[in-house]
Amino acid sequence: MNKWIHHKIYRSVWLGVISLMIYPHLVLAQTSEWDVSGFMENVSHYRDNVGMSKARNTVQLELNKDFGTVAGLSNFSVNFIFRGTYDAVYDINDEDFGSKAGGPVMLAGRGVDPGILGRDAPAVAAHSTPFGGSLIGGPIRPGPSPQFGFDTDANPNEGLAILGEALHGQTGVVLAYPVRPCNVDSRGCIEDYLDYSENDLRFPEFNDHFDFIRELYIDGTVPFDGGGELGIRLGKQQVVWGRTDLFRVLDVLNPVDYSRHNIYDELEDIRIPQWMLNLEARFGSVGPFADLNFAVVWNFDEFRPNSLGQGGSPYSILDAGSFFRAMHMCWTLGCSVGNFAGGGVTTDFGPGQIGIRKANVPDWKFDNTQYGLKLEGVLNEVGFSLNYIDYISQLPSLHANAFPATNSFNGVRQIWPYLIAFDIEFPRIQLYGGSLDFYVDAIQSAVRIEAAYTQGEEFADTTSPELYSTSDVFRYVIGVDQSIFLPFVKSNSAALISAQIFGQHILDHNLEESAGSAAGAPGFTKRGMPDWEENWTATLLIRQPFKNGLINTQLIMAHDFKAEASVAAPSIEFLVNDNWRIVFGGNFKFGEGAREFDDCRTCNPWGPYTQAAGLHENPLMAGSVGLGGFEPLGRFRSGPIGMAQAEDEIQLTVRYRF
Repeated sequence: MNKWIHHKIYRSVWLGVISLMIYPHLVLAQTSEWDVSGFMENVSHYRDNVGMSKARNTVQLELNKDFGTVAGLSNFSVNFIFRGTYDAVYDINDEDFGSKAGGPVMLAGRGVDPGILGRDAPAVAAHSTPFGGSLIGGPIRPGPSPQFGFDTDANPNEGLAILGEALHGQTGVVLAYPVRPCNVDSRGCIEDYLDYSENDLRFPEFNDHFDFIRELYIDGTVPFDGGGELGIRLGKQQVVWGRTDLFRVLDVLNPVDYSRHNIYDELEDIRIPQWMLNLEARFGSVGPFADLNFAVVWNFDEFRPNSLGQGGSPYSILDAGSFFRAMHMCWTLGCSVGNFAGGGVTTDFGPGQIGIRKANVPDWKFDNTQYGLKLEGVLNEVGFSLNYIDYISQLPSLHANAFPATNSFNGVRQIWPYLIAFDIEFPRIQLYGGSLDFYVDAIQSAVRIEAAYTQGEEFADTTSPELYSTSDVFRYVIGVDQSIFLPFVKSNSAALISAQIFGQHILDHNLEESAGSAAGAPGFTKRGMPDWEENWTATLLIRQPFKNGLINTQLIMAHDFKAEASVAAPSIEFLVNDNWRIVFGGNFKFGEGAREFDDCRTCNPWGPYTQAAGLHENPLMAGSVGLGGFEPLGRFRSGPIGMAQAEDEIQLTVRYRF
């Protein structure tokens, strides 16, 4: 079925959902035995640097019905949630995010000294080069039979933007990436992973996964002889095992759509529901346990990675989607990379030399299904859980040294260690964890704790020939909630104060001095894993109701300690009546922003041509000597908050619930 027919079907479904929402009284009259509710919502975001960044219009229909006892199942119910979204930003602001986005770009070259590109090579002054117009292959010929350059008719200098320019200018590696939707410009679109058309972006739920079916499941229970029951939930659903907000420590059974609004939307709204079987044996009071349950979850749906945001969309967490699109364009069509050769000359690479070749998203088969086990209960007024989850990483891992690529200098095609040519993989992970929640009278607060130990996670690592390494990871969240009457606030309602600290420790972390950093050479960093060995992020929520909850002020803040980046999201909510809700707020970032790290320009995969003169002891030995830049690995040291420093916004939400 071609895309035109797909889009016609999507629009038809969209109109059908809208019809149901516009005529709720008709629906209620015809389905009086069903509980029917829902909402219509407009969310508008505005940024100084681009104008409108979101104009999301959503309709959601929620239906459920209790059938009593059916086929031996008591409390049998059917539950539906349908959601449709039209994000008009791709029409309203098509010069930044739609079919007219981007344009021609110029890539910086800081210049190099004589001889740094090879014997008898001339000096190159600082320069600015159009995409596809590198000096390499012109006056500078770095090797026999150079393979530099690409077809600028197939890969023209249009519809492009510079990766991370709003954060760090054109310092270090400079990459251009296409920004128009994939039906307008297919360059850099990774098949079956990040290849969204304009309609896919406008109407994100209407896709091949039928995500407009937000939830669709049946519930029922089977009583045990002697007490207790087996709860059964089967269908498309969210299964929430975590006890904390924002951070996902145990709550990893569903992937997440970060393209909706980075990390800032409620998890309930951005989890991607999956087809799962959720069985929960509820034993009630057993011995010293006031309550005891055992749950088994089997996720038999097709694997879905987290949606990170595509290059050219308003939200791309860590700007990873933009980097992926730039690198896939490099592999398939060739590309210009600023400040590359010698660390200072723009270089035109041909197809099949560097970049991302493809994404190996696991196909559906029984071995690729995922499952979890949980023992949960209450002991001495302390709620607890013990969790085990066997799942596929929803975050991508880049694997180098896995397939042949062409040496730009001599045309030899083979597997090259340390070459920045990747496949995207999704490794299998085992998670062991648990949680506690209890009340502390001394501070009149509820305390929530989660912890998880994972095996099999993969991280970028410039000391490895594959440019990644595997490590066990320990994560935890400690949260404290308190309701308190603030002495300086005139309100008859208590404020909610919620604080959390999230910690992550990479147990097999690798970071070492490079030859360049040891020599004190300017611009050189340590090499290894860019992710911090240990890091903490703290959050604070203060919510103060006024006028019996008709007006609610709220402040959410987060601070990434190692990235030295913070965000503040103040808002005020007006509950006009039982149906109408208006929220006006903002999202403002502060702090360090982008950071530099070893970018593998000096990994010397094609020695002796790519050696760093004076730092590589053996000109034929591959391995980084640590020349650093903001792209591509600095994003892991900046974190989601630091990489979003150019995304300050004013936000307005209007919701009508029926």
